[in-house]
Amino acid sequence: MVQSAVMSELQRRSGKKVGINPKINNLMPGYEGAKYDLVWICDSGIRDRQGFAATLEQVYFGTSHPRSYISANVTGIKCVTGMSCLMRKDVLDQAGGLIAFAQYIAEDYFMAKAIADRGWKFSMATQVAMQNSGSYSISQFQSRMIRWAKLRINMLPATIIEPVSECFVASLIIGWSAHHLFRWDIMVFFMCHCLAWFICDYIQLRGVQGGPPSFTKLDYAVAWFIRESMTIQIFLSALWDPTISWRTGRYRLRCGGTAEEILDV
Repeated sequence: MVQSAVMSELQRRSGKKVGINPKINNLMPGYEGAKYDLVWICDSGIRDRQGFAATLEQVYFGTSHPRSYISANVTGIKCVTGMSCLMRKDVLDQAGGLIAFAQYIAEDYFMAKAIADRGWKFSMATQVAMQNSGSYSISQFQSRMIRWAKLRINMLPATIIEPVSECFVASLIIGWSAHHLFRWDIMVFFMCHCLAWFICDYIQLRGVQGGPPSFTKLDYAVAWFIRESMTIQIFLSALWDPTISWRTGRYRLRCGGTAEEILDV
C-alpha cells in the first residue's frame, strides 16, 4: 500500500511549519498521517499547458534533465527527484523523518543521501515523473533553473565544471580538440556536433514522451536553441548571487546545502 503525500492547495493552507523549506512544511500533515510502509511524494493536479513557455519546459524536462538523471542512475549516483519519489517511511523515520530535512532547500537530495547512507539503493521507474510549477513563463523557467544551479553549487562544489556538459560549450571544446589533433575545421565540427546533439535530444524527448510531442518540430528547434543558449547565463547568475527566492520566501544558502530565511526588517 502507498500513502500519497501530495502538494495540494489544501496542504498549502493547512501545512505545518517545521523549518525553512516550504515544501516540507506542506507535506508534514500528510507524512504524519501516513499509515503504510511506502510514502509517495509527488505533485498533484497535473494539467497540459498551452503556449511557448510550456513547450520550453517540456523540451528541457524531456532532454537535458532526464539525460543527467539517467546517467546518474547508470553510474550509481543518487538521482532522486522531488517531483515523484517513492520511499520507505520507516527508513525516513530512522533518519529523523521529514522534519530532519526542513533545514535544506534541496530536500530530495538529502533524503536520498540519508537513505543511501543506511545501505539502501534506488531504482529509477519507467513511469516518468509529472509536475506543474506554480506559474510558468520563460522568465519563471529561467529563475527556476538559476535556483537549481545555486543549490547544486552549494551542495556539490564539483558542479563548478557543469557548463562543460552542455551542448555549446562541449561542442566548442571538442571542436578545438579536433582542430588541434587532426587539423579539422573548428566551426564545421562544432555545427556537426551540435546537430548530432540536437537530433539525439529529439529522439530522447520522444522516448520520454512515449511518442511524438504535442508541438511541432519547429517549436522544438526554437525551444531547444533558447534553452541551450541560456545555460552560461544561468550558471553565471547562480555564481553571482547566493540568495534564493522560492514561493513567498527568500533564503540565503550556506555551504553544504543548508539555508536560512531572510526576513524583512
